[in-house]
Amino acid sequence: MRRARSGAAAKPRGQKRTGASRAPAAAASAPAAGRARPPAGQTGGGSRAATRQPSAKRRPQSSPRAPEAGPGEPPPEPPLPPPPPAAPSASELDLGEQRERWETFQKRQRLSFEGAAKLLLDTYEYQGLVKHTGGCHCGAVRFEVWASADLHIFDCNCSICKKKQNRHFIVPASRFKLLKGAESITTYTFNTHKAQHTFCKRCGVQSFYSPRSNPGGFGIAPHCLDEGTVRSVVVEEFNGSDWEKAMREHKTIKSLSKE
Repeated sequence: MRRARSGAAAKPRGQKRTGASRAPAAAASAPAAGRARPPAGQTGGGSRAATRQPSAKRRPQSSPRAPEAGPGEPPPEPPLPPPPPAAPSASELDLGEQRERWETFQKRQRLSFEGAAKLLLDTYEYQGLVKHTGGCHCGAVRFEVWASADLHIFDCNCSICKKKQNRHFIVPASRFKLLKGAESITTYTFNTHKAQHTFCKRCGVQSFYSPRSNPGGFGIAPHCLDEGTVRSVVVEEFNGSDWEKAMREHKTIKSLSKE
């Protein structure tokens, strides 16, 4: 009996011992788990520190972008160029003692300030020259040209000038102005293609062209000028059928298109 009790008592003691032996194992595992938690706690439990750290990292990255666009502000626009200065009126010009004469001249001629200036320019811009106007037959092409009232006309006998009776006088390009009809003009060229034979598409009249002898100027047909500005005409025959030889022998024709 005593042995049985002692055996029965021994079993509970053995169970307690085994339970006790498990408890330290659990206790030992608890610190191990506690030691393993800090790295997990840094990612999960320490969420505030985790959210603060990326914000601290983002701030230095956003700081260089701030000067470019600015926080909540549109990018700066490039400065506009200054407007061109307005043309002075007659009252703003310092005419000095000539102001009264100028105003009297305008009233007498019944001209605006611009009209009076144009009249003086037309009179004195090219000393010794007059302003001729002219155009084609239908009126689609109109031009003006500054030249002498005494015209020196070339009568060329080359293949094309002979057929179309291309008598002309030569002026620099700066003294010629096409008033209208640029869209009504077409051009014919041949051989060297240096001469630009321009004429009206509608009526076929050539009132001016760019000659081979003077590519920097214009040849103007005197018979296409308006009446009233030509005082006299002198005609010179030009042997265009032997063009190269005629150009070598002529002394002044190349200078007629120069200023």
